[in-house]
Amino acid sequence: MADRLDLQQVSAAVRRLAWIRFWTQVVLAVVVVGVLIFNNIGSRLMANTQRALGLGPGLSLTTLSFFVLLWSLWQGWLMVRCGRALASPVRPSRGETGRLIKRSVIGDLLGLTLAAVGYQALAGSLFVQASMQVPGFFGAQITTPGGTGSRVMGLPITSIEMLSVLSNTQVLFAHLVGLLLSLWLLQRVYRPLPSERPG
Repeated sequence: MADRLDLQQVSAAVRRLAWIRFWTQVVLAVVVVGVLIFNNIGSRLMANTQRALGLGPGLSLTTLSFFVLLWSLWQGWLMVRCGRALASPVRPSRGETGRLIKRSVIGDLLGLTLAAVGYQALAGSLFVQASMQVPGFFGAQITTPGGTGSRVMGLPITSIEMLSVLSNTQVLFAHLVGLLLSLWLLQRVYRPLPSERPG
């Protein structure tokens, strides 16, 4: 009877943490999609699209990290199902459960790596752009001869470019949450049940 109670507790813990992991990553994935779409539309509407080309590698890595996040969401859903199955008569073994969680750990590590390298690329590009900025909030206004108008000199950093960093930060945070909860689940699955402890 103690074995059954222990398995129900493990099942409830795995199910609860897998749901928290799944929904946290879903919410962050929706934010990332919204930001990436808005960033894509906004960068096309910018007057000077050539200046955003330096953000390309960082955004590409952020997008790859997002695709890994989608795979991680699928693994999270499998963990929820595994948590349910642990309480049923036909339950997965500890090894099968551990392998499922380890796959999600590897996915989150890969996503974190891609997002971190993407962040470095974005930050580097924005640093170069900021170093070319002239003093002032909007840059220096230079009036063209004849007084026909003025243009901004110095490539000020725009909110669209900051959205690129925001999308990267969100996907990085989603993978970090997934990694921490997966590691906790792995520790919980491999912790000996009270009935397995000696004495």
